[in-house]
Amino acid sequence: MIRLVVNADDLGLHPRIDAGILRAHREGIVTSATVLATGSSAREAIAAARSQGLALGVHLCLTTRLPPAAPASEVKSLVPDGRFRAGWSDVVAAWISRRIRLEDVDREFRAQIDRARQLGAEPDHLDGHQHLHLLPGISRIVVAIAREQRLPIRWPIAAPGESWLAHPGSALKTTLIAALSFATRRNGASGLSGLGTFEAGMLNEERLLALLSRLGDGDYEVGCHPGEDVDQVPEEPDWRYRWTEELEALCSHSVRALVEGRRIALTTYRGIYRGS
Repeated sequence: MIRLVVNADDLGLHPRIDAGILRAHREGIVTSATVLATGSSAREAIAAARSQGLALGVHLCLTTRLPPAAPASEVKSLVPDGRFRAGWSDVVAAWISRRIRLEDVDREFRAQIDRARQLGAEPDHLDGHQHLHLLPGISRIVVAIAREQRLPIRWPIAAPGESWLAHPGSALKTTLIAALSFATRRNGASGLSGLGTFEAGMLNEERLLALLSRLGDGDYEVGCHPGEDVDQVPEEPDWRYRWTEELEALCSHSVRALVEGRRIALTTYRGIYRGS
């Protein structure tokens, strides 16, 4: 039996991303989304998601120049100018040079979960924006919070796809993320094996069909990034995600037919971990 959560990241970051996620749930195979609790459209996105029964998790964030959920004065190492650092490489550099205080991370992640709840979400899992929750030290905090709050975690296990030569940067990042995920998951925290890391931002119909065709028995999450006519995200002006192409793939009749033909049970984290 194959049980599959199809989770859309970045809810609350931009209204056009929100629109794509909500449509991919109504008309496609998306079953879940993770919200950036301090994103500019988070309040409206959570309300809309709840109104159509879209399951929500929290997309724990340390980047994308978003404001913190905790008072900036209490998490200074995370927000050098009052907002998170611009990109994942900036966070990694600060982490390597020990400029990030783990007590600040703990305070901020708890504040983001609280903020999501205050806005009306009932989180059923956690994952990390740009997978920064997997960094050593930071991962221990996430595991501790997850155990305390009985929330499963996404554990990316994906390997680079066949087109890795055309995307060597994505292939290297995917391999590193999978290695960190494997090392962290040995701590015993519950969660799903996450797929779609290599295809992030370019999960077209062909790639999605191939990914779904390879699934063996078990429980999985496929991460995705749909959007509807997204031009540019102010907080991430260099992103070149193919949001509309991912939306079309997730709503594809061919994809739906494959899911039904293989008897893949689309579900949510709560559906798998109910009562855990």
